[in-house]
Amino acid sequence: MRILAISDIHGCLNTFKAILQQINYTKADQLFLIGDFIDRGPDSKGVIDHVWYLQVQGFTITCIKGNHEQMLLNGLKDWNKAKMWLIHGGSQTLDSFGAADMQAVPKKYIDWMENLPHYVEFQDYIFVHAGLNFDVPNPFEAEHSMLWIRDWYPNVNFSWLGNRIIVHGHTPFKKTSIEEMFDKMDYLQVLDIDAGCCFEYEGLGHLCCVDLSNRKLYFKKRIL
Repeated sequence: MRILAISDIHGCLNTFKAILQQINYTKADQLFLIGDFIDRGPDSKGVIDHVWYLQVQGFTITCIKGNHEQMLLNGLKDWNKAKMWLIHGGSQTLDSFGAADMQAVPKKYIDWMENLPHYVEFQDYIFVHAGLNFDVPNPFEAEHSMLWIRDWYPNVNFSWLGNRIIVHGHTPFKKTSIEEMFDKMDYLQVLDIDAGCCFEYEGLGHLCCVDLSNRKLYFKKRIL
């Protein structure tokens, strides 16, 4: 069994499929998808559908909520928040559903996003979308931070963390920066695997998969 993690797919279905093929993903593997399945990329619906298809086929996939899933959920309750979601990639998500507005997204997708956990602990790893807030006594209770926090590395409480390593996304890092962090992972006890798949900026535009069992990084250039 390999412990694998991918973050911030952002509707890039073709890239997601390609990296699974690249790593020779099998039913023996444990795959963690750590948020932001939707928005910005061309096929958010297709990403979720493919995750569900793989799970039905017997693949072990654990999904974690990202801030973009939460933005959609918030937008269903507040029009001002809906406008913000649309500006930050929500319009592409609606297009993938062939939906004129948020209310037209089928309920099964909304329910799935609503029920995603904010974090998962597995063996010596903590999988979370954005990171942890170490300014509170129990970082696992700061759910908003787990979706949105940035620039939190200086505050890591290593006594609380113990021997665990935090694997997260949310903040896009260049491929070279992820590789440098990966080389120091045991010392830093954090790893950001968001390689900015949905962006065109220099150094970004990749989907990253980390194989924590064999200590390998994989990158796939975005496929439109």
